[in-house]
Amino acid sequence: MIQPRYLEERPRIKNPRQARGATETRRKHAARARYAALSKFSIGLTILSSLLIGYVMLTSNLTGMTYAVAKAQAQRANLQGETGRLDDRITVLRSQERLAAFAARLGMHDPQQFALVRVAPARTDAGHLALLSTFASFFGSHPAAPSVR
Repeated sequence: MIQPRYLEERPRIKNPRQARGATETRRKHAARARYAALSKFSIGLTILSSLLIGYVMLTSNLTGMTYAVAKAQAQRANLQGETGRLDDRITVLRSQERLAAFAARLGMHDPQQFALVRVAPARTDAGHLALLSTFASFFGSHPAAPSVR
């Protein structure tokens, strides 16, 4: 004869409050699990977009610096050219032939006699110099040592 099968019954829950708490915990866990993939994707997208924006900002900054360097080099070349032209003009204006022609037009001529004029050395107050050298030592400057020959 075939023996009847008895389904094993689950044991009765001893504390129903604990069961309700477990049910709530399971529901909350399931709700969080539903949005876990979406939140991970959002975080990944945020990090990726931050890196992309940082890269674009650095690239644009580098491009701006490159343009600034090119502009400065062009300005430097212009200034060097202008300096060269001004140096040539100074050389022309200082030429001995031009100065001699200008002096001749003004009626100037070379001197026939040379006069020597002696100028007395300027008097200095020794106390005043000592005070100045004291102030100079406060600012880190050392007074000049007398030269001995």
